[in-house]
Amino acid sequence: MSDSLIGTRALRSLLGDWREAAPGALYHALFDRIRLLILDGRIPAGTRLPAERELAQALAVSRTLVTSAYRELREAGYSSSVRGSGSVTRAPGRPPADTRSVPGYLDLTKAVMPASPGIIEATEAAMSDFARYLGGPGYNFEGITELRDAVAERYGARGLPTSREQILITTGAQNAIALLSRLLLGRGDRALVELPSYPHAYEALAQAGARLVPVNVTAGEGWDAEALQQLMQRTNPTVGYLMPDFHNPTGESMSAELRERTIDWATRSGTTIVADETSGELDIDRADTLLPFGAYAGSGAEKSVVMIGSVGKTIWDGLRVGWIRAEPGLIRSLAAARPANDLGTPVLEQLIVARMLADMPEILEHRREQLRTNRNRLEEIIADRFVEWTMPRVHGGIAAWVGLGSASSSQLALAARAEGLLITAGPRFGIDGALERFVRIPLGAPVDQLERGMDALERSWQSILRNPLPDTRLFGEVA
Repeated sequence: MSDSLIGTRALRSLLGDWREAAPGALYHALFDRIRLLILDGRIPAGTRLPAERELAQALAVSRTLVTSAYRELREAGYSSSVRGSGSVTRAPGRPPADTRSVPGYLDLTKAVMPASPGIIEATEAAMSDFARYLGGPGYNFEGITELRDAVAERYGARGLPTSREQILITTGAQNAIALLSRLLLGRGDRALVELPSYPHAYEALAQAGARLVPVNVTAGEGWDAEALQQLMQRTNPTVGYLMPDFHNPTGESMSAELRERTIDWATRSGTTIVADETSGELDIDRADTLLPFGAYAGSGAEKSVVMIGSVGKTIWDGLRVGWIRAEPGLIRSLAAARPANDLGTPVLEQLIVARMLADMPEILEHRREQLRTNRNRLEEIIADRFVEWTMPRVHGGIAAWVGLGSASSSQLALAARAEGLLITAGPRFGIDGALERFVRIPLGAPVDQLERGMDALERSWQSILRNPLPDTRLFGEVA
Protein backbone atom coordinates (compact mmCIF):
# COMPACT_ATOMS: atom_id res chain seq x y z
CA MET A 1 0.00 0.00 0.00
CA SER A 2 1.12 3.57 -0.58
CA ASP A 3 2.17 5.86 2.26
CA SER A 4 0.13 8.85 1.11
CA LEU A 5 -2.32 10.14 -1.46
CA ILE A 6 -2.18 13.28 -3.56
CA GLY A 7 -5.61 14.59 -4.45
CA THR A 8 -6.66 15.53 -7.96
CA ARG A 9 -6.94 19.21 -7.10
CA ALA A 10 -3.51 19.27 -5.45
CA LEU A 11 -1.87 17.54 -8.41
CA ARG A 12 -3.54 19.86 -10.90
CA SER A 13 -2.17 22.82 -8.92
CA LEU A 14 1.35 21.40 -8.90
CA LEU A 15 1.23 20.66 -12.62
CA GLY A 16 0.77 24.34 -13.42
CA ASP A 17 0.97 25.08 -17.17
CA TRP A 18 2.09 21.54 -17.96
CA ARG A 19 0.85 21.75 -21.55
CA GLU A 20 3.71 24.12 -22.29
CA ALA A 21 6.28 22.00 -20.45
CA ALA A 22 7.72 20.14 -23.41
CA PRO A 23 7.42 19.88 -27.18
CA GLY A 24 5.90 16.84 -28.82
CA ALA A 25 2.97 14.68 -27.77
CA LEU A 26 0.77 16.11 -25.01
CA TYR A 27 0.89 12.91 -22.96
CA HIS A 28 4.68 13.21 -22.87
CA ALA A 29 4.40 16.76 -21.51
CA LEU A 30 2.21 15.42 -18.70
CA PHE A 31 4.65 12.57 -18.06
CA ASP A 32 7.59 15.01 -17.99
CA ARG A 33 5.94 17.32 -15.45
CA ILE A 34 4.88 14.53 -13.08
CA ARG A 35 8.37 13.03 -13.41
CA LEU A 36 9.96 16.32 -12.32
CA LEU A 37 7.55 16.65 -9.40
CA ILE A 38 8.72 13.21 -8.23
CA LEU A 39 12.40 13.95 -8.80
CA ASP A 40 12.50 17.20 -6.84
CA GLY A 41 10.36 15.91 -3.98
CA ARG A 42 7.14 17.82 -4.51
CA ILE A 43 5.45 14.44 -4.91
CA PRO A 44 7.23 12.10 -2.47
CA ALA A 45 7.99 8.53 -3.39
CA GLY A 46 5.23 6.19 -2.18
CA THR A 47 2.43 8.60 -3.08
CA ARG A 48 -0.71 7.24 -4.75
CA LEU A 49 -1.61 9.25 -7.86
CA PRO A 50 -5.23 10.14 -8.70
CA ALA A 51 -7.24 7.66 -10.75
CA GLU A 52 -6.86 8.10 -14.51
CA ARG A 53 -10.51 9.04 -15.07
CA GLU A 54 -10.52 11.62 -12.25
CA LEU A 55 -7.31 13.29 -13.45
CA ALA A 56 -8.52 13.34 -17.05
CA GLN A 57 -11.70 15.13 -16.00
CA ALA A 58 -9.80 17.62 -13.86
CA LEU A 59 -7.35 18.45 -16.68
CA ALA A 60 -10.05 18.44 -19.40
CA VAL A 61 -8.18 15.85 -21.47
CA SER A 62 -8.96 12.34 -22.64
CA ARG A 63 -8.50 9.38 -20.35
CA THR A 64 -6.28 7.86 -23.06
CA LEU A 65 -3.84 10.76 -22.65
CA VAL A 66 -3.58 10.24 -18.88
CA THR A 67 -3.29 6.47 -19.38
CA SER A 68 -0.37 7.03 -21.77
CA ALA A 69 1.37 9.40 -19.35
CA TYR A 70 0.97 6.93 -16.47
CA ARG A 71 2.30 4.14 -18.69
CA GLU A 72 5.40 6.25 -19.43
CA LEU A 73 5.91 6.79 -15.69
CA ARG A 74 5.78 3.04 -15.05
CA GLU A 75 8.07 2.16 -17.93
CA ALA A 76 10.61 4.79 -16.88
CA GLY A 77 10.54 3.53 -13.29
CA TYR A 78 8.82 6.50 -11.68
CA SER A 79 5.72 4.61 -10.58
CA SER A 80 4.41 1.11 -10.11
CA SER A 81 0.95 -0.46 -10.18
CA VAL A 82 -0.21 -1.66 -6.78
CA ARG A 83 -3.36 -3.78 -6.61
CA GLY A 84 -6.09 -1.79 -4.90
CA SER A 85 -4.04 1.41 -4.91
CA GLY A 86 -3.54 2.30 -8.58
CA SER A 87 -0.31 4.06 -9.54
CA VAL A 88 2.16 4.69 -6.74
CA THR A 89 5.20 6.91 -7.28
CA ARG A 90 8.79 5.83 -6.84
CA ALA A 91 12.17 7.48 -7.46
CA PRO A 92 14.38 5.08 -9.41
CA GLY A 93 18.01 4.83 -8.46
CA ARG A 94 17.91 7.35 -5.61
CA PRO A 95 16.35 7.91 -2.19
CA PRO A 96 12.87 9.47 -2.24
CA ALA A 97 13.86 12.75 -0.61
CA ASP A 98 15.37 15.52 -2.72
CA THR A 99 18.24 16.09 -0.29
CA ARG A 100 20.53 13.25 -1.42
CA SER A 101 23.03 13.43 -4.25
CA VAL A 102 22.87 11.05 -7.19
CA PRO A 103 26.24 9.32 -7.80
CA GLY A 104 27.96 10.65 -10.89
CA TYR A 105 25.93 13.86 -11.05
CA LEU A 106 27.07 17.38 -10.26
CA ASP A 107 24.62 18.54 -7.60
CA LEU A 108 23.57 22.19 -7.54
CA THR A 109 20.31 21.58 -5.70
CA LYS A 110 21.84 22.52 -2.34
CA ALA A 111 22.81 26.08 -1.46
CA VAL A 112 25.66 25.17 0.86
CA MET A 113 29.40 25.79 1.11
CA PRO A 114 32.41 23.55 1.71
CA ALA A 115 33.46 23.02 5.32
CA SER A 116 35.11 26.02 6.92
CA PRO A 117 38.81 25.68 7.75
CA GLY A 118 39.35 25.02 11.43
CA ILE A 119 36.68 22.37 12.03
CA ILE A 120 39.23 19.61 12.60
CA GLU A 121 41.18 21.71 15.11
CA ALA A 122 37.97 22.76 16.88
CA THR A 123 36.85 19.12 17.06
CA GLU A 124 40.14 18.01 18.57
CA ALA A 125 39.99 20.81 21.13
CA ALA A 126 36.35 20.07 21.95
CA MET A 127 37.19 16.46 22.82
CA SER A 128 38.91 17.63 26.00
CA ASP A 129 35.67 19.30 27.10
CA PHE A 130 33.54 16.37 25.95
CA ALA A 131 34.76 14.11 28.75
CA ARG A 132 33.04 16.35 31.31
CA TYR A 133 29.62 15.38 29.89
CA LEU A 134 30.11 11.63 29.74
CA GLY A 135 29.01 11.08 33.33
CA GLY A 136 25.62 12.67 32.75
CA PRO A 137 22.54 11.57 30.78
CA GLY A 138 23.44 13.54 27.64
CA TYR A 139 19.95 15.00 27.32
CA ASN A 140 19.70 18.76 27.42
CA PHE A 141 16.59 20.19 25.80
CA GLU A 142 17.73 23.82 25.94
CA GLY A 143 21.35 23.17 24.94
CA ILE A 144 24.65 23.20 26.80
CA THR A 145 25.61 26.32 28.70
CA GLU A 146 28.79 26.97 26.71
CA LEU A 147 26.97 27.17 23.39
CA ARG A 148 23.98 29.14 24.65
CA ASP A 149 26.41 31.70 26.06
CA ALA A 150 28.40 31.78 22.82
CA VAL A 151 25.27 32.33 20.70
CA ALA A 152 24.08 35.07 23.07
CA GLU A 153 27.49 36.76 22.85
CA ARG A 154 27.38 36.60 19.06
CA TYR A 155 24.01 38.39 19.04
CA GLY A 156 25.47 40.99 21.37
CA ALA A 157 28.44 41.54 19.08
CA ARG A 158 26.01 42.10 16.20
CA GLY A 159 24.11 44.77 18.13
CA LEU A 160 21.34 42.84 19.88
CA PRO A 161 21.99 42.26 23.62
CA THR A 162 20.94 38.71 24.46
CA SER A 163 21.03 36.48 27.54
CA ARG A 164 21.46 32.73 27.82
CA GLU A 165 17.82 32.43 28.89
CA GLN A 166 16.74 33.68 25.45
CA ILE A 167 18.52 30.88 23.55
CA LEU A 168 17.50 27.29 22.79
CA ILE A 169 19.87 25.09 20.79
CA THR A 170 18.32 22.97 18.04
CA THR A 171 19.41 20.31 15.57
CA GLY A 172 19.74 22.78 12.71
CA ALA A 173 17.43 25.49 11.43
CA GLN A 174 14.89 23.05 10.01
CA ASN A 175 14.43 21.50 13.45
CA ALA A 176 13.88 25.01 14.83
CA ILE A 177 11.21 25.82 12.21
CA ALA A 178 9.38 22.55 12.86
CA LEU A 179 9.50 22.97 16.64
CA LEU A 180 8.15 26.52 16.48
CA SER A 181 5.46 25.51 13.99
CA ARG A 182 4.18 22.74 16.25
CA LEU A 183 4.10 24.96 19.31
CA LEU A 184 2.74 28.19 17.84
CA LEU A 185 0.27 26.95 15.23
CA GLY A 186 -3.05 25.13 15.38
CA ARG A 187 -4.91 23.51 12.53
CA GLY A 188 -6.47 26.15 10.33
CA ASP A 189 -4.30 29.02 11.58
CA ARG A 190 -2.87 31.29 8.93
CA ALA A 191 0.88 31.54 8.37
CA LEU A 192 2.31 34.42 6.36
CA VAL A 193 5.11 33.25 4.05
CA GLU A 194 7.23 34.78 1.34
CA LEU A 195 6.94 33.79 -2.31
CA PRO A 196 9.40 32.37 -3.25
CA SER A 197 10.79 30.86 -0.07
CA TYR A 198 12.56 27.91 1.54
CA PRO A 199 10.42 24.90 0.54
CA HIS A 200 10.98 22.90 3.73
CA ALA A 201 9.60 25.83 5.74
CA TYR A 202 6.40 25.64 3.70
CA GLU A 203 6.26 21.93 4.51
CA ALA A 204 6.82 22.38 8.26
CA LEU A 205 4.15 25.06 8.51
CA ALA A 206 1.68 23.04 6.49
CA GLN A 207 2.31 19.89 8.51
CA ALA A 208 1.43 21.89 11.63
CA GLY A 209 -1.96 22.58 10.01
CA ALA A 210 -1.36 26.14 8.82
CA ARG A 211 -2.97 27.78 5.81
CA LEU A 212 -0.21 29.58 3.91
CA VAL A 213 -0.72 33.23 2.96
CA PRO A 214 2.01 34.39 0.53
CA VAL A 215 3.54 37.82 -0.05
CA ASN A 216 5.81 38.40 -3.05
CA VAL A 217 9.55 38.99 -2.83
CA THR A 218 11.07 40.04 -6.16
CA ALA A 219 14.75 39.85 -7.03
CA GLY A 220 16.07 43.37 -7.51
CA GLU A 221 13.04 44.94 -5.82
CA GLY A 222 12.43 43.15 -2.52
CA TRP A 223 9.20 42.82 -0.57
CA ASP A 224 5.81 44.10 -1.64
CA ALA A 225 5.43 46.28 1.45
CA GLU A 226 1.85 47.35 0.71
CA ALA A 227 0.74 43.75 0.24
CA LEU A 228 2.60 42.74 3.40
CA GLN A 229 0.74 45.34 5.45
CA GLN A 230 -2.63 44.44 3.94
CA LEU A 231 -2.13 40.72 4.52
CA MET A 232 -1.22 41.34 8.15
CA GLN A 233 -4.28 43.50 8.71
CA ARG A 234 -6.73 41.40 6.71
CA THR A 235 -5.73 37.84 7.66
CA ASN A 236 -4.23 38.28 11.16
CA PRO A 237 -1.75 35.44 10.65
CA THR A 238 -0.66 33.57 13.75
CA VAL A 239 2.90 33.23 12.44
CA GLY A 240 4.88 35.06 9.79
CA TYR A 241 7.91 33.19 8.45
CA LEU A 242 10.36 35.69 6.90
CA MET A 243 13.99 35.75 5.76
CA PRO A 244 14.85 39.45 6.15
CA ASP A 245 18.58 39.12 5.40
CA PHE A 246 19.81 37.71 2.07
CA HIS A 247 16.51 36.03 1.43
CA ASN A 248 16.68 32.52 -0.03
CA PRO A 249 16.42 32.37 -3.03
CA THR A 250 16.29 36.04 -4.17
CA GLY A 251 19.17 37.41 -2.06
CA GLU A 252 17.12 40.46 -1.04
CA SER A 253 17.40 42.20 2.34
CA MET A 254 14.72 44.21 4.15
CA SER A 255 15.50 47.84 4.84
CA ALA A 256 15.69 49.02 8.45
CA GLU A 257 12.47 50.99 7.91
CA LEU A 258 10.56 47.98 6.60
CA ARG A 259 11.79 45.86 9.49
CA GLU A 260 10.39 48.36 11.99
CA ARG A 261 7.09 48.62 10.12
CA THR A 262 6.76 44.85 9.77
CA ILE A 263 7.26 44.31 13.49
CA ASP A 264 4.73 47.06 14.23
CA TRP A 265 2.16 45.45 11.88
CA ALA A 266 2.82 42.06 13.48
CA THR A 267 2.34 43.42 16.98
CA ARG A 268 -0.96 45.02 16.02
CA SER A 269 -2.24 41.84 14.34
CA GLY A 270 -1.06 39.47 17.06
CA THR A 271 1.42 37.78 14.71
CA THR A 272 4.66 36.15 15.83
CA ILE A 273 7.36 36.86 13.27
CA VAL A 274 9.79 33.95 12.87
CA ALA A 275 12.84 35.56 11.27
CA ASP A 276 15.12 32.99 9.65
CA GLU A 277 18.64 34.41 9.74
CA THR A 278 20.58 31.33 8.61
CA SER A 279 22.11 33.39 5.79
CA GLY A 280 22.04 36.65 7.70
CA GLU A 281 25.79 37.06 8.16
CA LEU A 282 26.83 36.11 4.62
CA ASP A 283 27.38 39.69 3.50
CA ILE A 284 29.36 40.27 0.31
CA ASP A 285 29.00 44.01 -0.28
CA ARG A 286 25.62 45.18 1.04
CA ALA A 287 25.51 48.96 1.21
CA ASP A 288 23.56 49.16 4.49
CA THR A 289 24.75 47.95 7.87
CA LEU A 290 21.73 46.20 9.36
CA LEU A 291 21.18 44.81 12.83
CA PRO A 292 19.56 41.45 13.60
CA PHE A 293 15.83 41.62 12.92
CA GLY A 294 14.84 41.60 16.60
CA ALA A 295 16.84 44.76 17.26
CA TYR A 296 14.15 46.74 15.42
CA ALA A 297 11.39 45.78 17.86
CA GLY A 298 10.22 48.76 19.85
CA SER A 299 9.27 48.70 23.51
CA GLY A 300 6.55 46.14 24.09
CA ALA A 301 7.06 44.45 20.71
CA GLU A 302 9.89 42.10 21.71
CA LYS A 303 7.53 39.13 22.08
CA SER A 304 6.42 39.55 18.48
CA VAL A 305 9.82 38.45 17.15
CA VAL A 306 11.49 35.04 17.26
CA MET A 307 14.78 34.49 15.44
CA ILE A 308 16.32 31.34 14.01
CA GLY A 309 19.99 30.81 13.22
CA SER A 310 22.36 27.99 12.41
CA VAL A 311 25.92 27.26 11.32
CA GLY A 312 24.85 25.27 8.24
CA LYS A 313 25.53 28.13 5.82
CA THR A 314 28.52 29.68 7.58
CA ILE A 315 30.62 26.87 9.10
CA TRP A 316 29.38 23.60 7.56
CA ASP A 317 26.02 22.01 6.87
CA GLY A 318 27.33 18.72 8.33
CA LEU A 319 27.28 20.31 11.79
CA ARG A 320 23.56 20.02 12.53
CA VAL A 321 23.43 22.83 15.07
CA GLY A 322 21.03 25.74 15.09
CA TRP A 323 19.21 27.90 17.63
CA ILE A 324 16.12 29.88 18.49
CA ARG A 325 16.26 33.31 20.10
CA ALA A 326 13.04 34.31 21.86
CA GLU A 327 11.76 35.70 25.14
CA PRO A 328 12.56 33.37 28.09
CA GLY A 329 8.97 32.19 28.59
CA LEU A 330 8.75 30.88 25.03
CA ILE A 331 12.16 29.24 25.34
CA ARG A 332 10.93 27.31 28.39
CA SER A 333 7.78 26.26 26.53
CA LEU A 334 9.84 25.09 23.55
CA ALA A 335 12.14 23.08 25.80
CA ALA A 336 9.16 21.44 27.49
CA ALA A 337 7.57 20.54 24.14
CA ARG A 338 10.75 19.25 22.55
CA PRO A 339 10.97 15.67 23.96
CA ALA A 340 7.91 14.63 21.94
CA ASN A 341 10.02 14.88 18.78
CA ASP A 342 13.72 14.86 19.68
CA LEU A 343 15.86 14.61 22.79
CA GLY A 344 18.30 17.40 22.14
CA THR A 345 21.30 18.32 20.00
CA PRO A 346 24.46 16.14 20.14
CA VAL A 347 26.80 17.46 22.83
CA LEU A 348 30.04 17.10 20.88
CA GLU A 349 28.70 19.11 17.96
CA GLN A 350 27.57 21.83 20.36
CA LEU A 351 31.07 22.00 21.86
CA ILE A 352 32.64 22.29 18.39
CA VAL A 353 30.31 25.12 17.42
CA ALA A 354 30.84 26.94 20.73
CA ARG A 355 34.55 27.07 19.97
CA MET A 356 34.10 28.14 16.36
CA LEU A 357 31.68 30.98 17.09
CA ALA A 358 34.58 32.84 18.68
CA ASP A 359 36.24 32.87 15.24
CA MET A 360 33.19 34.02 13.28
CA PRO A 361 34.72 37.32 12.03
CA GLU A 362 37.54 35.40 10.34
CA ILE A 363 35.20 32.67 9.08
CA LEU A 364 32.83 35.24 7.58
CA GLU A 365 35.65 37.12 5.85
CA HIS A 366 36.73 33.86 4.20
CA ARG A 367 33.13 33.17 3.15
CA ARG A 368 32.77 36.69 1.79
CA GLU A 369 35.67 36.19 -0.59
CA GLN A 370 34.35 32.82 -1.75
CA LEU A 371 30.89 34.22 -2.42
CA ARG A 372 32.22 37.34 -4.15
CA THR A 373 34.36 35.25 -6.50
CA ASN A 374 31.46 32.97 -7.41
CA ARG A 375 28.93 35.77 -7.78
CA ASN A 376 31.20 37.72 -10.10
CA ARG A 377 32.00 34.65 -12.17
CA LEU A 378 28.32 33.71 -12.45
CA GLU A 379 27.47 37.23 -13.61
CA GLU A 380 30.16 36.99 -16.30
CA ILE A 381 28.92 33.63 -17.55
CA ILE A 382 25.28 34.68 -17.72
CA ALA A 383 26.12 37.96 -19.50
CA ASP A 384 28.32 36.17 -22.05
CA ARG A 385 26.34 33.00 -22.74
CA PHE A 386 22.70 33.42 -21.68
CA VAL A 387 21.37 36.52 -23.41
CA GLU A 388 17.76 35.71 -22.46
CA TRP A 389 18.52 35.45 -18.75
CA THR A 390 18.59 38.18 -16.11
CA MET A 391 20.47 38.12 -12.81
CA PRO A 392 19.91 41.06 -10.46
CA ARG A 393 23.05 41.74 -8.44
CA VAL A 394 23.27 39.65 -5.28
CA HIS A 395 24.88 41.49 -2.34
CA GLY A 396 25.06 38.48 -0.05
CA GLY A 397 23.60 35.11 0.75
CA ILE A 398 23.97 31.73 -0.85
CA ALA A 399 22.19 31.84 -4.21
CA ALA A 400 21.13 33.83 -7.25
CA TRP A 401 17.51 33.87 -8.42
CA VAL A 402 17.90 33.99 -12.18
CA GLY A 403 15.12 34.98 -14.56
CA LEU A 404 14.92 32.78 -17.66
CA GLY A 405 12.75 34.98 -19.85
CA SER A 406 10.21 32.18 -20.38
CA ALA A 407 8.26 29.66 -18.32
CA SER A 408 10.78 26.88 -18.85
CA SER A 409 12.36 26.14 -15.48
CA SER A 410 10.96 22.63 -15.15
CA GLN A 411 12.00 21.74 -18.68
CA LEU A 412 15.49 23.12 -17.98
CA ALA A 413 15.82 21.03 -14.82
CA LEU A 414 14.88 17.90 -16.75
CA ALA A 415 17.22 18.72 -19.62
CA ALA A 416 20.04 19.34 -17.15
CA ARG A 417 19.70 15.81 -15.80
CA ALA A 418 20.52 14.49 -19.25
CA GLU A 419 23.74 16.55 -18.99
CA GLY A 420 24.67 15.11 -15.59
CA LEU A 421 23.54 18.13 -13.56
CA LEU A 422 21.00 18.27 -10.73
CA ILE A 423 19.37 21.66 -10.29
CA THR A 424 16.08 22.63 -8.68
CA ALA A 425 13.29 24.08 -10.80
CA GLY A 426 11.83 27.40 -9.74
CA PRO A 427 8.40 26.04 -8.68
CA ARG A 428 10.08 24.12 -5.86
CA PHE A 429 10.37 27.48 -4.08
CA GLY A 430 6.75 28.44 -4.63
CA ILE A 431 3.20 27.40 -4.00
CA ASP A 432 0.79 25.88 -6.51
CA GLY A 433 3.22 25.41 -9.40
CA ALA A 434 4.23 29.07 -9.81
CA LEU A 435 7.71 30.51 -10.56
CA GLU A 436 8.38 28.64 -13.82
CA ARG A 437 10.31 31.68 -15.08
CA PHE A 438 13.10 31.34 -12.51
CA VAL A 439 15.88 29.00 -11.47
CA ARG A 440 18.00 29.16 -8.33
CA ILE A 441 21.75 28.87 -8.88
CA PRO A 442 23.73 28.31 -5.64
CA LEU A 443 26.87 30.37 -5.06
CA GLY A 444 28.58 28.14 -2.52
CA ALA A 445 30.17 25.41 -4.65
CA PRO A 446 33.85 25.69 -5.60
CA VAL A 447 34.20 27.91 -8.66
CA ASP A 448 35.31 25.04 -10.91
CA GLN A 449 32.11 23.16 -10.04
CA LEU A 450 30.05 26.28 -10.69
CA GLU A 451 31.65 26.62 -14.12
CA ARG A 452 31.00 22.95 -14.92
CA GLY A 453 27.41 23.37 -13.84
CA MET A 454 26.95 26.41 -16.06
CA ASP A 455 28.48 24.52 -19.00
CA ALA A 456 25.83 21.82 -18.48
CA LEU A 457 23.10 24.44 -18.16
CA GLU A 458 24.23 26.08 -21.40
CA ARG A 459 23.94 22.77 -23.25
CA SER A 460 20.54 22.19 -21.66
CA TRP A 461 19.34 25.67 -22.54
CA GLN A 462 20.46 25.31 -26.13
CA SER A 463 18.46 22.09 -26.40
CA ILE A 464 15.40 23.98 -25.19
CA LEU A 465 15.96 26.81 -27.66
CA ARG A 466 15.96 24.29 -30.48
CA ASN A 467 12.40 23.47 -29.39
CA PRO A 468 11.13 26.93 -28.35
CA LEU A 469 8.21 27.28 -25.96
CA PRO A 470 5.31 29.69 -26.47
CA ASP A 471 5.06 32.78 -24.25
CA THR A 472 2.96 31.90 -21.19
CA ARG A 473 2.62 35.27 -19.53
CA LEU A 474 -1.14 35.11 -20.00
CA PHE A 475 -1.32 31.99 -17.86
CA GLY A 476 -0.83 33.91 -14.59
CA GLU A 477 2.82 33.13 -13.89
CA VAL A 478 3.90 34.79 -10.64
CA ALA A 479 6.92 37.06 -11.13
